[in-house]
Amino acid sequence: MPQDGAFRQSAGWKMDRKKGRTLGIVCILSSAFCFAMMNMFVRLSGDLPSIEKSFFRNFIAAIIAMAAVLHGRKEMKIRRSDLPLLILRSAAGTLGVLGNYYAVDHLILSDATMLNKMSPFFTLIFSAIFLREKVSLRTIAIVIGAFAGSLFVIKPVFSNSDIAASLIGFGGGLAAGAAYTCVRALGKRGVESSLIVLFFSAFSCLVTLPYLIFRFHSIAPVQLAFLLLAGLAAAGGQFSITAAYRFAAAREISVYDYSQVLFSALFGWMIFSESPDGLSFLGYAVIILMAVLMYLRNRKAAA
Repeated sequence: MPQDGAFRQSAGWKMDRKKGRTLGIVCILSSAFCFAMMNMFVRLSGDLPSIEKSFFRNFIAAIIAMAAVLHGRKEMKIRRSDLPLLILRSAAGTLGVLGNYYAVDHLILSDATMLNKMSPFFTLIFSAIFLREKVSLRTIAIVIGAFAGSLFVIKPVFSNSDIAASLIGFGGGLAAGAAYTCVRALGKRGVESSLIVLFFSAFSCLVTLPYLIFRFHSIAPVQLAFLLLAGLAAAGGQFSITAAYRFAAAREISVYDYSQVLFSALFGWMIFSESPDGLSFLGYAVIILMAVLMYLRNRKAAA
């Protein structure tokens, strides 16, 4: 989970708050654009299993994370006390990626993206339960509101042929929230972000590798190209969001991350001729409203 001002100071960032917030907004918008591109390339890669797509995405991320660790000459040692959290973060993160990719393949892009964007609300819940972080009644009400908004996107009725994919996408957002909670806990312990990314990427590749060995689906050159582009876009998004939260506190810029839904809707309309229905738009509005309320509440509390 991105750290606050103390993290930025320890990382050596020295700039005035206004400039830092501006750079943070630019970086988080860049991250949202990259992750929307990632989902678009995943869809364009065609009829391949989500596990296979996840492997190639995380394989590229592992290479880039390894390069970052070696370039920064950072210590690769993992403390035994941090290992359970690293494994839990990696397992939850892998489930989150698989759930998101399945939803991307079976839903319109903006719906899949919005269900994945439930993860910050699940992070609040898990942080309150497992990290003993205080959560006010207003925050609980906001989380309930976001969950209600997700129901408009999922449309939990038996006549909805996409309900299975919607529930899997929602589960992916839940798993991602659990993963971010573990990242937050690891960050408090002083574990380097590049080491967390490297461990997660390598873990995910190892977990999905047996499936590729025994049930590998042949990949056409154009499909491989799209998967490589998805991996590069994911890396761009990861580096951008890391930079964003170094420049500015989460409470000041996190709401801009929801611009990914707008980018995904635009790509879905331009590339796949998709158009969300009225209930989906209502769900987007409710969830984004809850995110804005949370953003305003965090800024007020900080002030």
